[in-house]
Amino acid sequence: MSNVTPLRKPVIEHRYLSPLQVCELVPGMTVVNLQELRKRGLGPKYRKPTGDNGKVVVYAEADVRAWVEASVHGTREQS
Repeated sequence: MSNVTPLRKPVIEHRYLSPLQVCELVPGMTVVNLQELRKRGLGPKYRKPTGDNGKVVVYAEADVRAWVEASVHGTREQS
C-alpha cells in the first residue's frame, strides 16, 4: 500500500490579543472595563504567560469571539 497518504494533524493557530486589541475588537469595551470583568471572573478566558504574579495578560481571539457570541439576547418579541 505504498500509494496511501498518511493523515496530517490539523494545524491549530491561535492569535493572541492584548487587552487593548480586545477593546478594538469589541465595540465600547475599555481596558478598565475588561480588567474589572477579569477580576470578577466574567470576561473572556485569558492567559498569563508570565505566571500568576506577572503583568502580561493575553486573550485568544477565538475565546473573545466565543464570549461575545455567548452573550446573545433576544427582544421580547423574539422570545
